[in-house]
Amino acid sequence: MKIYTEVKAKKFLGQHFLKDETVASDTVDALQLKENCKDVLEIGPGMGVLTKYLLKRSDVNLKVIELDRDSVAYLKTNFVELKDRIIEGDFLQMNFDDHFKNQFAIIGNFPYNISTQILFRILENKDKIPLMVGMFQKEVAERIASKPGNRDYGILSVLLQPWFEMEYLFTVHEQQFIPPPRVKSAIIRVTRNERTELGIDEVYFKQLVKLAFNQRRKTLRNALRSVLPVDYSAIPFLDLRAEALSWEQFVLLGNKLKGK
Repeated sequence: MKIYTEVKAKKFLGQHFLKDETVASDTVDALQLKENCKDVLEIGPGMGVLTKYLLKRSDVNLKVIELDRDSVAYLKTNFVELKDRIIEGDFLQMNFDDHFKNQFAIIGNFPYNISTQILFRILENKDKIPLMVGMFQKEVAERIASKPGNRDYGILSVLLQPWFEMEYLFTVHEQQFIPPPRVKSAIIRVTRNERTELGIDEVYFKQLVKLAFNQRRKTLRNALRSVLPVDYSAIPFLDLRAEALSWEQFVLLGNKLKGK
């Protein structure tokens, strides 16, 4: 096997390797595990800037998943303690039950081109993944953590907030990566709350939120025209735009549209 002393970032994989040790250490410190969740999956470890700090934590049972063959070779050479804990593959295609019997947390410097897809997978597996600490493009991080009435507030904000507490932790500048991206980044933490019921069918809720935000500059009366009943006088919030509604108000709106 070829010995890798470093890995060249690949544009088609969206790789930007974090080089700032303080940012790496602070990111790992932000992973606040509960006693019943010690299993951790790092997505896209690259050359292990986060990995080395994770391996120092006695409360972390670490596995990593990496798609890039050069990075896998580098990790096997430079982190022999990982041994059989390197999963070669694509997180988006991963069967979690093959690798984790119980709940597990996620951490990573995520490729920007799949970062929102990672969040949707976490949402789909919300009862198996109670915690995520990750690096995102700054504007995506702001959108995830934003509240109603904010121009950054959008579909992902509404869909995540019933189930998770979102925290924007800190900004990471372009010069702290190799190669530097063209945008700033940010670390966010997403923590599962104790909610078990949404109060509305989840598939319908997702469809309604997407429909409302597809024409976000219009009032809900116009954005939702295709699903409004003939007499919509009893339907609330129609004079508002989608960005004004909390997730609870979307639930109420959805139930009213369903005649409940």
